[in-house]
Amino acid sequence: MRKWSAYEVAIKQFDKAADILNLDEGLRKLFKKPKREFIVNFPVKMDDGSIRVFTGYRVQHNDARGPYKGGIRYHPNVDLEEVRALAFWMTWKCAVVGVPFGGAKGGVTCDPKEMSKEEVERLTRRYTAEIAPIIGPTKDVPAPDVNTNEQIMAWVMDTYSVESGYTVNCVVTGKPISVGGSVGRREATGRGVTFITKEACKHMGKQLSQCSVAIQGFGNVGSITAKLLSSEGARVVGVSDATGGVYDESGLDINKLLLHVKQHGSLEGYPGHKKELSSGVLELPVDVLIPAAIENQITAENMHRIKAKIIVEAANGPTTPDAEEHLLKKGVFIVPDILSNAGGVVVSYFEWVQNIQKLFWDEEEVNQKLHQIMQRAYNEVWEIANNRKVDMRTAAYILAISRVANAVKARGIFP
Repeated sequence: MRKWSAYEVAIKQFDKAADILNLDEGLRKLFKKPKREFIVNFPVKMDDGSIRVFTGYRVQHNDARGPYKGGIRYHPNVDLEEVRALAFWMTWKCAVVGVPFGGAKGGVTCDPKEMSKEEVERLTRRYTAEIAPIIGPTKDVPAPDVNTNEQIMAWVMDTYSVESGYTVNCVVTGKPISVGGSVGRREATGRGVTFITKEACKHMGKQLSQCSVAIQGFGNVGSITAKLLSSEGARVVGVSDATGGVYDESGLDINKLLLHVKQHGSLEGYPGHKKELSSGVLELPVDVLIPAAIENQITAENMHRIKAKIIVEAANGPTTPDAEEHLLKKGVFIVPDILSNAGGVVVSYFEWVQNIQKLFWDEEEVNQKLHQIMQRAYNEVWEIANNRKVDMRTAAYILAISRVANAVKARGIFP
């Protein structure tokens, strides 16, 4: 059984759309290579006085349509190939929703759950200092990702500002409100997934209130998606995190789950919690499945046990190409990550614009603008899928690649 790396998955998805577009061979080669790959090895003083050396990455894929944009993740499995794939996906994600950014991604190989807050702060500040030459408000604007949050973005912003000699709010997005963050940013990815899930259900002839939902991953994106879908009338029957999951056919009390996680840090210990549901939640008998954890979760190994009729990818790269091919033949409707989880980068763009203008919007305006952009992008992808008789992922790539290719052609090759 083939093991897919994240980058192999990304290239396979790209090639399928590029073939349909008859993309110029030169552009195809250009898009398959990131513009810059930056690797840093840096020391951090730990609480016990010892020195540990960490490896960090920042990959900048393409900036034809605007400054690079992409999150920073802290995870033990972070490596160059993963970050390269994530940067690649960010280029197409920004393009498919029409946001004037290019794609980038960063990360540090570490386990922040085993570090103190002070150690994470020192790591963040040193990593920021190392990548400072290649980031900036008009160059590359980082954001939160797996195991990073508003506080970490505040440390990134402060470190960059100290080295610049003045406050630079717009160097990162996903910051606390107190230092220039945008209302609605924390919920943006989950809210975008909710908008897209409603549209997908509609196109499959279902009302959200008639649908059962399972969500793999109960971090920021998964938990907010669960809360919003539940408030919209959907029956969220299963959720999971790294410790396991819970399932109740009649529907879960999401507010109680959120309170438990806030108090205990995970779903572990919640009534009905089972370890085997960590990945097993993917196989529950539901109408809608939302993988919101990490890449390569729906694979050739478990694809035959997937029962959902609609899959909305809230994580990046959760479905391998062979699994997707099998599910599409079964009639499963899959909304790809570069469309369905783009709400975060849309509101990141709003935050960046507000920082530059020094003029802030209220939450209603942010959410309304987010809804308009997500709905428009969904309809554009749906139209391409219908007209070209292709799946939604290929349609999304056709739209995104066309936009980036047009930008490259308009700018030309220098010199």
